Amino acid sequence: MDLACVENLSNVCTAKRDRGIFSDTRVINNLLNDEVFYVPNCDYFKTVQNDIQPFMRKIVTTWMMEVCEEQMCEDQVLPLAVNLMDRFLCVCAIKRQQLQLLGATCLLIASKIRSTNLLPIDLLCAYTDYSVTHAHIVVSTGL
Repeated sequence: MDLACVENLSNVCTAKRDRGIFSDTRVINNLLNDEVFYVPNCDYFKTVQNDIQPFMRKIVTTWMMEVCEEQMCEDQVLPLAVNLMDRFLCVCAIKRQQLQLLGATCLLIASKIRSTNLLPIDLLCAYTDYSVTHAHIVVSTGL
């Protein structure tokens, strides 16, 4: 059986730069205007959170990254999950015991939005060493 690739790549058409996107300043202005809806709008460690410290966020985001790497999540899942977590922390004070629950919930939501293979709730519970239960995640997501 011969598995050699004999495609002729000299006739491959590539997309040209779209001048409407790259030359029009309205595009970047629209992106900058929309950015305010997706960027956390405060320093929640100083204004909202009393029990959460920056090092705790680092531990949880590192854990989230390891889960995404082990499960081979698509590249967009982790940034979206961290963004969702930061935006939630800007508006709602939580206890330090709830931070990993928040991280797991954000991973679940982000995987549902950005991935073709969502992270199962039972798997997320296992990654927390069962400190977060199936019921906790279901209640926190409103499923």
